[in-house]
Amino acid sequence: MGVFLIKDAIRLAKERTLDLVEIAPKATPPVCKIIDFGKYKYEQQKKDKTQKKNQVVSILKEIRFHPNTDTHDFDFKTKHAINFIEDGNKVKASVMFKGREMAYTQKGEELLKKFVERLEDIAKVESEAKMEGRNMSLIMVPSKGKSKKTK
Repeated sequence: MGVFLIKDAIRLAKERTLDLVEIAPKATPPVCKIIDFGKYKYEQQKKDKTQKKNQVVSILKEIRFHPNTDTHDFDFKTKHAINFIEDGNKVKASVMFKGREMAYTQKGEELLKKFVERLEDIAKVESEAKMEGRNMSLIMVPSKGKSKKTK
């Protein structure tokens, strides 16, 4: 409708038995609409609800290994990681070192490289393997369009 003085805009809104609602307060001049405020509030709630509904929530699942993890245990845990990735979750793979195992951090690196190779067709590495105290860990996320379930 154009630029109005505040008192003129309020008068116009009262004539139509509607409310003057400020839409963009930071614009110059501020943008206002003459609408039913209750209806506007309802529309905003509906819009927020649909945005929240369409939002994808990913959970971080952790798989723990030791430097001397056997092949069967490794395969079993890798299958679980594959299921987590297919469900759309992130996976944190950790190798935990106890006592003198700290001298064999290269075994942990090899284990994590093997883990990444097994999952490379359905996931990608989000953060590379790094030592955090006595744990070496990396995070993998699903590749685009590769998951079974999309929320």
